[in-house]
Amino acid sequence: KMSIANAEWSKAGPMLEADSLKIGVDLGALLRGDIHIKALEAVAPRIILERARDGRVNWFAGEATGGNSNALAVSLDRALIKNGSLKYVDHETGKSQSFSRVDMDLRWPDYKGAADIELVLRPAGADVTLTGKVFEFAQFLAGDVSPLNVAIRTSGGTAKFTGRGGIAPEAAGTLEIEASDVAALVAALGGSGGLPAELGRGLSLTGTATLTRAQQLSLREAVVTVSDMRFAGNADIVLGAKPNVTANLATSALDLSRFSGSGSGSGGEGWSTAPIDAGGLAAFDGKVAISAASLKAAGMSFGKTSILMTLDNARAVFSLRELQGYGGGFGGDFVMNNRNGLSVGGTLSAKGVEVRDVLGDLAGVTRLSGPASGQIKFLAVGNSMAKIMNSLKGQGQVAMGAGAISGFDLQRLMRAEDGRGGATGFDSMSATFTITDGVLSNNDWVVSMPDVTATGEGRVGIGGRTIDYLFTPNALMARGGRGLAVPVRIRGPWAAPKITADIAKAIDLNLAEEKKKVEDKAKAKIEGAVA
Repeated sequence: KMSIANAEWSKAGPMLEADSLKIGVDLGALLRGDIHIKALEAVAPRIILERARDGRVNWFAGEATGGNSNALAVSLDRALIKNGSLKYVDHETGKSQSFSRVDMDLRWPDYKGAADIELVLRPAGADVTLTGKVFEFAQFLAGDVSPLNVAIRTSGGTAKFTGRGGIAPEAAGTLEIEASDVAALVAALGGSGGLPAELGRGLSLTGTATLTRAQQLSLREAVVTVSDMRFAGNADIVLGAKPNVTANLATSALDLSRFSGSGSGSGGEGWSTAPIDAGGLAAFDGKVAISAASLKAAGMSFGKTSILMTLDNARAVFSLRELQGYGGGFGGDFVMNNRNGLSVGGTLSAKGVEVRDVLGDLAGVTRLSGPASGQIKFLAVGNSMAKIMNSLKGQGQVAMGAGAISGFDLQRLMRAEDGRGGATGFDSMSATFTITDGVLSNNDWVVSMPDVTATGEGRVGIGGRTIDYLFTPNALMARGGRGLAVPVRIRGPWAAPKITADIAKAIDLNLAEEKKKVEDKAKAKIEGAVA
């Protein structure tokens, strides 16, 4: 075994220790004052590289450039390191990095020239191979920046960098990343998992990158492609165990539906039970502003979109700066929290949206049509759409202008005819509601129609996709102005509810006086017979 002492200012022990070290030196060059190392091979070395608070480094003595240099001219035909460990400590920033099972192949034939390097790191077990050329290697070793080209290869993808960089590390130049499997790439680099499975379809990034010694990365004029979605914009990232990201991105089409198990079951029979992968919420913290010409999410399609996502410890708040669609607009905040299992909630509002299109995309219900405005506050838990819809709780209100309910003709029902089919038009509609365990309850639905008013009460099973609702229209001018109420019962699954007139309740509502007269007459006859 052998060791090489550290700089006098270091307190970390030897700079290098190795099980064995072989060095071949050109004696003639050494007598001339130069160091020409023909070969260097170290087995299982333990290397500590340090930068002092004043900028000095422990691996290089003297100045790398300048006419008064007191450094020896060093050249190295080839250096091999096998199964080494490397630790880099920057006392100026307080940050450190450690690597184990490191292999290196270095060629530096000219002290004033370039060096070719191949480095294999294994931060998480898998090989991460770095190959590149450092054009001013002496300056690089001295802690200065040098022009360089670097390529990184690992399972899942590659990265290329062209520009200037230093060992600190610090860099500025152009960056290209091509990842066929982002999860595998992140895992190979020692990052945490939990990325959406959809990223497995591929990711690419190009842009101008700047990395400071404080491990702050900025991307400018960046273009990111995720699957077939293309984003353009800028980002600032504070690197660490969990990156902190501030970004502003724009895209023509944003499709979030593919990143979850959203949507209904086949044939409209129920909500999807496919697990929703929300692990990506733990990938980073920060704020990301996204603007898009169109958006797809949870089975719904929107137009112009502007969203600010604030992500903190696996909890994302999506603030809707602008969300157009279905003939109107939406606002509010939507929250996804995956700190202790997935929960969703928020406070959302809509103005002037077409109900038929909204309910059609969301739940396959198209019987109710007309413009609507309203608000809803809700909360739900579960890792699938089925669990979320069955655990919904909250409250809200809705108001509609002129519209229609298809499936029955109220006018024909009022005339005691077959009212199946057709549609019932109305001038306005309003209601408030509460939601408990996926069941919406309402008792103040009011509908206004020409010469008719209607009220409603009942339950809508959002989780079970069922309805049990009593709709009671009242023809105000019927029966000489006394009115005529014909309750309509809507009951069954959303896909095919049964709509019938509730005759028993109609008799109770409309023939109370007649029933009383009949009952009094019958009672008088009975009493007479008894007497």
